[in-house]
Amino acid sequence: MEQNVVHLTAAGVSVVVVAEPGMLPVIAHWGRALGPLDEVSLARIAADLRPQRATSEPDVPLPIGVLPEAKQGWMGFPGISGHRHGRGSFADVCDVAYEVDSDAETGGHLVARGVDVSGLLSVTVELELLPSGLLRTRATVRNDGDDDYSLEAVDLALPLAGRATELLDFSGRHNGERRPQRHPLVDGTHLRENRRGRTGPDAATLLVAGVPGFDFDRGEVWAVHLAWSGNQRVWAERTNGGRSFLGAGELLHAGEIALRPGADYTSPWLYGAHGDGLDAASARIHTMLRARPAHPPVGRPITLNTWEAVYFDHTLAPLIDLADLAQQVGVERFVLDDGWFLGRRHDRAGLGDWLVDEDVWPDGLAPLVEHVRDLGMQFGIWFEPEMVNPDSELARAHPDWILSPVHRDAPLARQQLVLNVAHPDAFASLRDRIVSLVTEHRIDYIKWDHNRDLLEPVDRRDGIAGVHRQTLATYRLIDEIRAACPWLEIESCSAGGGRIDLGIVERVDRFWTSDSNDPLERQRIQRWTSLLMPPELLGSHVGAARAHVTGRHSSLTFRAVTALVGSFGIEWDLREASEAELSELTGWIREVKRLAPLIERGTLHRLETEHAHIAQSIVSAEADHAVVTIAAIDSPPHIPGPALRLAGLAPDRLYRVVRVGVEGAADPTITRSQPAWWGEEFRCLGSVLMGIGLPMPTLRPQEAALVEVTAE
Repeated sequence: MEQNVVHLTAAGVSVVVVAEPGMLPVIAHWGRALGPLDEVSLARIAADLRPQRATSEPDVPLPIGVLPEAKQGWMGFPGISGHRHGRGSFADVCDVAYEVDSDAETGGHLVARGVDVSGLLSVTVELELLPSGLLRTRATVRNDGDDDYSLEAVDLALPLAGRATELLDFSGRHNGERRPQRHPLVDGTHLRENRRGRTGPDAATLLVAGVPGFDFDRGEVWAVHLAWSGNQRVWAERTNGGRSFLGAGELLHAGEIALRPGADYTSPWLYGAHGDGLDAASARIHTMLRARPAHPPVGRPITLNTWEAVYFDHTLAPLIDLADLAQQVGVERFVLDDGWFLGRRHDRAGLGDWLVDEDVWPDGLAPLVEHVRDLGMQFGIWFEPEMVNPDSELARAHPDWILSPVHRDAPLARQQLVLNVAHPDAFASLRDRIVSLVTEHRIDYIKWDHNRDLLEPVDRRDGIAGVHRQTLATYRLIDEIRAACPWLEIESCSAGGGRIDLGIVERVDRFWTSDSNDPLERQRIQRWTSLLMPPELLGSHVGAARAHVTGRHSSLTFRAVTALVGSFGIEWDLREASEAELSELTGWIREVKRLAPLIERGTLHRLETEHAHIAQSIVSAEADHAVVTIAAIDSPPHIPGPALRLAGLAPDRLYRVVRVGVEGAADPTITRSQPAWWGEEFRCLGSVLMGIGLPMPTLRPQEAALVEVTAE
């Protein structure tokens, strides 16, 4: 049997794939670029892929493919798990045909099509190396038999180098998303399963394996992410023979998918990012997202959201005053949050009844919308389409539209049940209601919320678990609304950061990163969320001086500098702000707009500091412009602490370094002993700024600074 070896390479990454006609693809190398490879070198790599035989292992050990099979001696999650009434449990794919489209520098695309030995299943595996060096793969299973095939799982696997023996992933909670946790990679399975029906505030987000001690700027790492907004599992596996893999797949409830004859299932994309340090792996994802034709353009509108200003008090006069103040400080988009629709005077009623409440809005939304537009701002509005309150006209009229057990409702969460978006009548009602309101006022923006997990998610039409259908229906609902309203932008909110993934990102323009606007919490949350999403997609708002979620007080400088590395906005009742605060906020917004091209397209570097500080820089592609933020989140163990070494600059260029402030902002830091650069601009070579660094200033907890670095 002739052996074919494919070498895909892009942006410093090589992927070598063994593509034999008798088997699905096997990755022989995924990692640093190998340079041009001749046929002898490729054959050598392929030959070395075959494992040595270990005691009590199969007599002829086989390499493990992208879609692992039991015949390969694989003891982990099978690539395809399913059966026909208990038969045909072990897929055995043969007669594989390959199509390869590759480029010497920009990656390429490989498609493998095979048939199970039974002739009853067809399997397609796609593997693509994107120009950013990001790898992705997915599989499609088609039922070619005459009876149903019960599909239980499709899991894809990417190989790890043996030197990757440490893991990083994330957990978290509402208002405390994406908390890092590290583990050794040991024999067996490290498994993260999610049955929330959404990505979740405790999502693994990225499962990273790397050399011991890897960090943002050092240590080789491999990371995976499943581009899916429903149930999923992500895992790391090391066999007792020392072979290691990262893998993932959609997590299906029992009986959730029965493929009818001729039907197929396509798995979500599994993305893989390799790099020397977390920042390098993260940059590949950011580059991929920014290359999309639909990626938001530079200059994200400065947004004011009304939630923490008025909550459910939707009275026209205060909202008019709030809009006037918003326009005064430089806001470009005014978003009316929860509370505008029928019966919604609190969070216990009204969800699902998407009609403007005439008791609150006797003249409809038009007076507010027109006033906002007259001020030159866009108008946005809040929906939570996938949820319903039991106390609503919709729930009373259509109990069959609820995603719950047939004989009773699922447990309430936040006084809500889940609406079955996959029900065609519910789908059509939602789509038509949203499109009608958006087109009536030509609304520019929707904050699309999703505030609870999907517990006991049963489709009452047939009694089958409905998370898979719900996720696909939600994708389709957003797609159809945007097709009907092509000017519309959508923000994904899910009790804050509970649905942030590479599946939903194809349909939205922004994420609400967390319901906590406390800048101290946000410093940590945004640092780790930005490993997956670039700053321009992460909503980050200046809240009130006293954070509504935590009660913690902070200065406007600390709040503004924190919000600056993101999609900047305001979640603050500006009627309570003093003239001095409004003036300072106006100054910060001017800086945000000035720096937008850099923040929204520059490369993000998370800088090394002691645990009491969080520092980062964003550097332009030409390395001629950068901003640095330094924030104190705790009392430092040392004063002044180690110097702050910058990253991404040109070693031989001279840079001007200036601390950026705004007129009227209080600056308590100047009363302390500080390094010379803190009070006046200075010039320094890039090699010195990166090799030695800036002497750290003395900052107290909840103080922050913005520094601008410009090449001479």
